[in-house]
Amino acid sequence: MNSFPGGSPRAGGALGPAEREASLAVLRGTTDPGKELDILIVGGGIVGTGAALDAVTRGLSVGIVEANDWAAGTSSRSSKLIHGGLRYLEMLDFALVKEALHERGLILSALAPHLARPVPFLYPLTKPFLERPYVGAGIALYDAMSISTGQRRGVPFHKHLSRRGTLRAAPSLKDDAFVGSIRYYDGQVDDAKYCANLIRTAAYYGAHAVNQMSVVSFLREGERVVGAKVVNHEDGSTFNIKAKQVINATGVWTDETQAMVTDRGQLKVRASKGIHLVVPRDRFQSTVGLILRTEKSVLFVIPWGRHWIIGTTDTDWHLDKAHPAASSKDIDYILEHVNKVLKRPLTREDVEGVYAGLRPLLAGENDSTAKLSREHVVAHPVPGLVVVAGGKWTTYRVMAKDAVDEATRSMDERVPPSCTESIPLLGASGFKAAWNKRNRMAEETGVHVARIEHLLNRYGSMAPEVLALITENPELGEPLPGADDYLAAEAVYAATHEGARHVQDVLTRRTRISIEAWDRGVSAAPVVAKLIGEVLGWSDAQREGEIKHYLARVDAERLSQEQPDDESADAARLGVEDIVPLR
Repeated sequence: MNSFPGGSPRAGGALGPAEREASLAVLRGTTDPGKELDILIVGGGIVGTGAALDAVTRGLSVGIVEANDWAAGTSSRSSKLIHGGLRYLEMLDFALVKEALHERGLILSALAPHLARPVPFLYPLTKPFLERPYVGAGIALYDAMSISTGQRRGVPFHKHLSRRGTLRAAPSLKDDAFVGSIRYYDGQVDDAKYCANLIRTAAYYGAHAVNQMSVVSFLREGERVVGAKVVNHEDGSTFNIKAKQVINATGVWTDETQAMVTDRGQLKVRASKGIHLVVPRDRFQSTVGLILRTEKSVLFVIPWGRHWIIGTTDTDWHLDKAHPAASSKDIDYILEHVNKVLKRPLTREDVEGVYAGLRPLLAGENDSTAKLSREHVVAHPVPGLVVVAGGKWTTYRVMAKDAVDEATRSMDERVPPSCTESIPLLGASGFKAAWNKRNRMAEETGVHVARIEHLLNRYGSMAPEVLALITENPELGEPLPGADDYLAAEAVYAATHEGARHVQDVLTRRTRISIEAWDRGVSAAPVVAKLIGEVLGWSDAQREGEIKHYLARVDAERLSQEQPDDESADAARLGVEDIVPLR
């Protein structure tokens, strides 16, 4: 075992161009005698990046590869909630709920207080007498289970509200839509930002992380998997990476990656599509979010800065997994259900952004994906290969721990147990002290305190690194066009520290401009291309290609959202191929 090859953690956990090249050099060198990795992780979503941090903090040498961008798939397209799941409580899945509530408290209180925060919800009651004690007992149990985890809850307790109290909290609800409500709390997080922070933390502790690199095949010695052959999308080169154990954490692509090795004892994963709408916060008045029952599942109305996120759907998806498309039918479904409780109905004109994601559900006998389990499973189908699948975003750390436990079980050396319960993400340590200094930081940098607070809530105690860019070049203190919430410095920082390689990485994941801006990032794209192109060494032709691709991507997504069904929406979205860097 060899943590921190070279003798020390990577300074600052940066994932810029130089760090990417250094990691590539290490991964290429794993075919030399005695240089193989302890663990190679395939998949850079929340579980894969979590596994990288778990493994490297046990003292193992770790590599992780991602075919696209960090969190490019499911992990950036969730409801942005960290929660136990009230509906799983109703399904009597107490173990899953308790586990998720423990992780919720851990994230809010210890692992990432700079990225996660409590968010209040109303559970509207529509029937007198019987519904309140039934729902109230469930939410009371939900709160009680969060106490019994032994972890700080991180959120306030629930409270019963009368009809009048409900209207005070949410004046835009229809007067006859409810007889009262119960206010309770869950947690909220920017899922993509968290994942980027997680992989940076793993890199800080010594993991070698490279995105834009796909596995072509797995290396075999007899029946044993001993690594993978990969292709670097940046230059088209292929090479082998050797490792004692490989962890497959590819989510909805699990079936495809498993098939490269074996067709025996496979985990089967079904993809369930969920879409969300983003609307301006001023479209209706409420100080709290909402959780509404539908005939198929539940619908969340979630406060999100100056916006609301409304979702989600839960439908089977058998089409393109990289770019799941929201159809007109999906959008109408969400609008129809949320409008049942609003005085002023929302229309298509109110929708700023739309995004669609796929849940990786373990396949079962149920026809409905809404009834499939969110439990996760870890398997060892052939020697040297561990597969982890299923689960939910909130419990990523447990899934990562279980996968690494399984991978290390057959290692000769004695491997320490997981310690990620006590490993805060970068930016968490010192966050509260930095928050208390925000007014002084504003005076020293000339950046408005509201901007300082925004940066602290995205970078925690690393915010001074972003502010240093502004001090060096004051123009970077200006907001990006069409996206007043985000500064130009954040685009530069995304390329120098957060592993962004393309314009879409910045606009869709390092920031959320693609779903929060009315033009979906079209006006910001040329500015971002210029800023990150200087960091990444782009030619004029490549910069123009990046802009053209992003605009085409936005057009394709808008077109797909006008289509009546999944098939036509998928065809419209696939009208734009993934961008390939110029060579």
